[in-house]
Amino acid sequence: MFIAMNRFRVNPERTEEFEQIWLERETHLKGLPGFVEFHMLRGPEEEDHVLYASHTIWRSREDFEAWTHSEAFRAAHANAGQSRREGLYLGPPKFEGFEVIQTVGND
Repeated sequence: MFIAMNRFRVNPERTEEFEQIWLERETHLKGLPGFVEFHMLRGPEEEDHVLYASHTIWRSREDFEAWTHSEAFRAAHANAGQSRREGLYLGPPKFEGFEVIQTVGND
């Protein structure tokens, strides 16, 4: 299993706008080979930003990498650089990828 995360530092005065963008967007993930699930996480609030993370679980790193080269990926990120979002983020998102080495379930 592979977990792909992007961390976003968001202007505290624009968190509602950021959340609305994510809640209204088409992810283009459903039905993709190896896609398991997606979460958008809201984290701690600092003085200058609120931390968010997109958290996507894939069957394998290869499935994730195949998605990043797909038409679905291009469609999902087509509006990522819109100028109306200037000042929404404190810098670019930070990507982090993780290979799962242990899973503990409740079953």
